[in-house]
Amino acid sequence: MPVKTARSLAANRSRLSHKLTYAARNPARVAPYLRRALRDQWLRLKHRDHIAYYRAVMAADTANDPEAAVGSRSHDRWLALGQMQIDYLTGHGLRTDHRMLDIGCGNLRAGWKFIRYLDAGNYYGIDISPDILLSAKQTLTSYALQSKLPHLTLTRDLTFDFLPSAHFDVVHAHSVFSHSPLEVIEECLSHVGRILAPDGFFDFTFDRTEGAEHQVLREDFYYRTATLVTLAGRHGLGARFMDDWERLPHGQSKIRVTHADAPARAAR
Repeated sequence: MPVKTARSLAANRSRLSHKLTYAARNPARVAPYLRRALRDQWLRLKHRDHIAYYRAVMAADTANDPEAAVGSRSHDRWLALGQMQIDYLTGHGLRTDHRMLDIGCGNLRAGWKFIRYLDAGNYYGIDISPDILLSAKQTLTSYALQSKLPHLTLTRDLTFDFLPSAHFDVVHAHSVFSHSPLEVIEECLSHVGRILAPDGFFDFTFDRTEGAEHQVLREDFYYRTATLVTLAGRHGLGARFMDDWERLPHGQSKIRVTHADAPARAAR
């Protein structure tokens, strides 16, 4: 993955000048980009709501390759990204007896590792895409994890209204906010505190910019750290940037959210 430099963090990928420079340096990617742009434009015309639109994106991508649909260019990369997530969380507070909610669980790239690690019944994965959840069930079967009794549930939003209060010790969202407009992120942050245990934590990744906040194809969204920290604070949550995550080869940044009165306990 590319190293985050001051130049890359300041780049505005929505500008025509950036696109032309990138195209000149990567001519083989021009045709695939144009095909995706035309497809996405058609899907946006059919689905005005962002969740419905991105569900359609995932349906198309999953039909081609479920692992590529969750952002893995090869099976080895799919495995590596999943391992990176569980290694980080187990090193930053996740225990086998914890109850975990995995937002945007996809086809269980990291989920199957969490399921294997956690006590039976303690993993709850949700996703907006029925297609990727069918692939998740195949992953579950491939790794013979049926006895761990994980929950895999389709959702249409991030209000968590079907989940119990103060239930989850760990909430996790990898590569979800990087595909979400701010109103979707705010919906999540305005409701996640209700389901989070008093000393629980919520880790999420995002695409970070230190320049103008922007989006590309309504698929990839770039935010300043301060924007998301401030947004969490509006909903009674404390948030801190996880510096050590930056050193890992993944391309995104990470923030940890806790109840405002419990940041120190959740940082263990």
